[in-house]
Amino acid sequence: MSLLEVKIPDVGDAEEVEVIEICVSVGDKILRGAVLIVIESEKASMELPTEVAGTVIGISLAVGDIVNEGDVVATLETEASDAQIDETENKIGPDSKGDRPPAMQDSFKSQQSAAGNRGDQRIESETEVEVRIPGVGDADEIVVIEVAVETGEAVSVDDVLVVIESEKASMEIPSPVAGTVRSMELALDDEVAEGALVAVIAARGPIDIPVASGLSDAVPSTPLATDLEPRTSAIRASQPLEQGSGSTDKTVYAGPAVRRLARELGVDLGSIKGSGSQSRIVKDDVKAYVKGILTRSSQRDPPSLPSVPVEDFTKYGEIEEVQLTRVRRAGAVNLHRSWLNIVHVTQHDLVDATQLEDVRLKMKREAGMESLTPLAFVLKACALSLAEFPRFNASIGPTLKTLILKKYCHIGFAVDTEVGLVVPVIRNVDSKGILELSEEVVELSELARARKLGPDHMAGGCFTVSSLGAIGGTGFTPIVNAPELAVLGVARMDTQPFWDGQEFVPRSMLPVSLSYDHRAINGAEAGRFVQRLGEILAEPEGLSR
Repeated sequence: MSLLEVKIPDVGDAEEVEVIEICVSVGDKILRGAVLIVIESEKASMELPTEVAGTVIGISLAVGDIVNEGDVVATLETEASDAQIDETENKIGPDSKGDRPPAMQDSFKSQQSAAGNRGDQRIESETEVEVRIPGVGDADEIVVIEVAVETGEAVSVDDVLVVIESEKASMEIPSPVAGTVRSMELALDDEVAEGALVAVIAARGPIDIPVASGLSDAVPSTPLATDLEPRTSAIRASQPLEQGSGSTDKTVYAGPAVRRLARELGVDLGSIKGSGSQSRIVKDDVKAYVKGILTRSSQRDPPSLPSVPVEDFTKYGEIEEVQLTRVRRAGAVNLHRSWLNIVHVTQHDLVDATQLEDVRLKMKREAGMESLTPLAFVLKACALSLAEFPRFNASIGPTLKTLILKKYCHIGFAVDTEVGLVVPVIRNVDSKGILELSEEVVELSELARARKLGPDHMAGGCFTVSSLGAIGGTGFTPIVNAPELAVLGVARMDTQPFWDGQEFVPRSMLPVSLSYDHRAINGAEAGRFVQRLGEILAEPEGLSR
């Protein structure tokens, strides 16, 4: 038996490196590669594994300690020879940086570089690259709807490997490298989660691999961001347990971001079975665990709302039962939730849009845009009204005691598609012109109908416009898209007689219906909002500038 001190490796130029988790206890028998502690700087987190198997006989640090290179982490009792221990100390001690394994020497620095610069790693030799499902936000029931390549097939950068679909959107997963598909790990109709392995690609020649952050962020920076794991990775914490060596109950394989999420939610990772590669715990495992607990709790205390009785319609005649699309199922759940939780009131009005039509037709001719519809003017008018009435550009706080006022203006608009209604969001409507808004409406509508909207396209809305356009109707009661506080319904513009004080003259009238959450907005405020909106639309010259 020999004693080995495990020390903090080189942490680059990081300041105030803090211990955020102790993963073992005194007396634990651990395997080579087991994580001892997790440390974190202002930019990145890092797991510190052991290079030898043994028994923990002492822990020198506690959660919250600030550490530096060379500080003793733990003392292990090992069965390794003195020569092996000397070699290990050379690798993980503070004095021989050049001989330290890449996982220990470079991991923390590369994570800091990723957090600060989003840099790239260059791999010069042929490398097997694992392509994984990126961050998918809070989407549930994600399934594979298309497998675009086969094992043995050559692919180029950005070639689509699979297409996945949630209840809200479809998303293509492209190849990040050129090479040959060694294996396809997914099949049609497979259910997947964040971190699931899509394919293994043997990359050709030198490649640039972005330091991915998609699986560490709550919301991915892009719906096509792909998590990459070169199989040459030397990080011990992600390697499987050695066969026949056994394991302690405290051994948990999870990354720093997952551990942080678990701490925030108060979840014991030891209670979760990992679904990732080599049973590694991913974020979705933590979320599913919490969701399961909440579901079981809600089932014990079912809601008191009466249910609609189930009836056998076949006794009245022939029927056909068809499946609702995921989009329609999700929409039904969201609308039901909003209708039950929001105190809906709707304000109806007619807006004189005669001048708006004149301005629109003139701009349409001058710009040569066939797609310039009144919706672009309505979106801009809503942005101006929201600036004057900030209470409408808000959400109720979780305690129902505060109002969260938003300093940005992102407006969603409803799009009717074959699979159901979707609501893409246009960012910063207040800073865009009519022509630019019209182009975005067309672009997002086409993506919606092609089922290519990503999660980012439909997130962050402050206010929603639902326009029936030329479909018809003189008004309707739109349902507020929670957690927003209001939604504007726009019906078909119609020519009507209008009394100008002397005679009836034809005017183009636009019916509008504002539904709002009466818990945060009263009727007088809603009336003034609609009145101001009508004034802006009635004099649209300011909108066109």
